[in-house]
Amino acid sequence: MAQFVARRLVLMAIVLFGVLVITFVVSHVIPADPVGAILGGNAPPEKVAELRRQLNLDKPLPQQFVTYLAGAVRGDLGRSLRTGRPVTEDIGRFFPATLELALAATLVALAVGIPLGVVSAVGRNRLPDHVARVLSIVGVSMPVFWLGLVLLLVFYFRLGWLPGSGRLDLFTIEPPRVTGLLLVDSLLAREWEALRSALSHLVLPAVVLGFSATANVARTSRSSMLEVLFQDFVRTARAKGVPERAVVLRHALRNALIPTVTLVGLIFGSLLEGAVLTETIFSWPGLGRYITTGYLALDYPAVMGGTLYIAVVYSLVNLVVDILYAVIDPRVRV
Repeated sequence: MAQFVARRLVLMAIVLFGVLVITFVVSHVIPADPVGAILGGNAPPEKVAELRRQLNLDKPLPQQFVTYLAGAVRGDLGRSLRTGRPVTEDIGRFFPATLELALAATLVALAVGIPLGVVSAVGRNRLPDHVARVLSIVGVSMPVFWLGLVLLLVFYFRLGWLPGSGRLDLFTIEPPRVTGLLLVDSLLAREWEALRSALSHLVLPAVVLGFSATANVARTSRSSMLEVLFQDFVRTARAKGVPERAVVLRHALRNALIPTVTLVGLIFGSLLEGAVLTETIFSWPGLGRYITTGYLALDYPAVMGGTLYIAVVYSLVNLVVDILYAVIDPRVRV
């Protein structure tokens, strides 16, 4: 087991190094000058040269990469050109919002996807199955930005039932920061108005982000349920006269959930990655929006640091999933 974990850690380090190389190269080959974006086109040459020296842009590209790599190993991802703060400090400010959104989207995917998959499997080749399969296909194929804009148009502009942007209402006081997760901090501080406001702001982004994941959970649950429903122990339970509802929920569903549960880790990692677009649509102050605005402002340290941090979290989640697989099935360790 130790060798298995060690091999996975080595692969994780290789993947992260590849991400770091790609983000660095892409950020520096784009034909745009961050110094010009900061100072403007009419800045004196001496100020331009001074800022290029401060940003380490006056050195050859390989030397810049070595300097950045050495800083990343020490946990120093540079200083954001836009906010003026260390990138690690900005990540600490913005990542809890992304984490809260990804957790809520995962709950949406599980709460909707599992019942949808069960109904589809139990009613195989009947109307519920056809409806569930169509919804799954729609969920996989529908672009996130289009769904987000439609929900904003309906529930924010037309009906006015839900807020359209941000994490809190304009005049709602934010609870004292403990975890950075507004729902948790509101509960800890017993700020019920902040809790209500945070929940209402979370609904639309979580539904949009979790919609495609819901389709994947539903398809996995359906295939697992179909496999379990035809096994001997399920037929034995039916032969003993166990009610069909108990057969499905007590015997079949429990066994069919194993692949779905192991899928949760992968879904959660992909939601962290996919939150970039959702946060942009809903002006959600998370790490994805931080990266997007950094890219538009040519804030390369913010883009590289945020991307690398998401890659680290995604790799750690996959590492945990791999270890769980190895614990459940020892053949995976080979």
